[in-house]
Amino acid sequence: MPIVPAPTPWAFPHHSTWDPDDDLVALGADLEPGTLVTAYALGLFPMPVTLDGDDHLGWFSPVERGVLPLDGMRVSRSLRRSARDFEIRVDTAFDEVVAECGDPERPDGWITDSFRDAYARLHRLGWAHSVETWRDGRLVGGLYGVSIGGLFAGESMFHRERDASKVALLALVDLMRDDHADRRLLDVQWQTPHLASLGVVRRPRAEYLEALEGCLDVPAPAALRMDV
Repeated sequence: MPIVPAPTPWAFPHHSTWDPDDDLVALGADLEPGTLVTAYALGLFPMPVTLDGDDHLGWFSPVERGVLPLDGMRVSRSLRRSARDFEIRVDTAFDEVVAECGDPERPDGWITDSFRDAYARLHRLGWAHSVETWRDGRLVGGLYGVSIGGLFAGESMFHRERDASKVALLALVDLMRDDHADRRLLDVQWQTPHLASLGVVRRPRAEYLEALEGCLDVPAPAALRMDV
């Protein structure tokens, strides 16, 4: 089981007060472990935002949430072939995965040092995990996210070789397809054209929050459990 962090001192606004047309629902708070775990359990995730020239910590709950159904990932024959060429590991290079995802040379990069430090703390407590693709002893791709019960909230992914991040996502789906698969939720925040090509669909905010409430008491997948 993950180590329970100190409670957050912050109170997030109830979802009934959220603007139905705006993905951004709150500003402020912090990136302490207790705050992050509370936020994800409420359907929120953090990103930095700039408003009127000032930088803020923003909390988002997309009006249309990107979700990958565990029985809906589109796996081409070429991707299946590629998957045979990689070794899958879990949580052996978390910090490196986050660093690669936060490479400042990537377009639209937003993962700052404070975010890297925050998710590293979550990882050490057993709430954040990486799924990695390796070839010949080298890390070549992967993804990371937050796991709470039956929820895996994907944050970002990267690849150094073709298909390496897709194979990591396929591996995550396989890890989540256990006896509790029907109550699990794989959240990817927003549906992009690339993610749509892999089977990610849009779910209305209310539908997502209902599914989230029903999955938090599900045991985490065996590969993502932490014995302490």
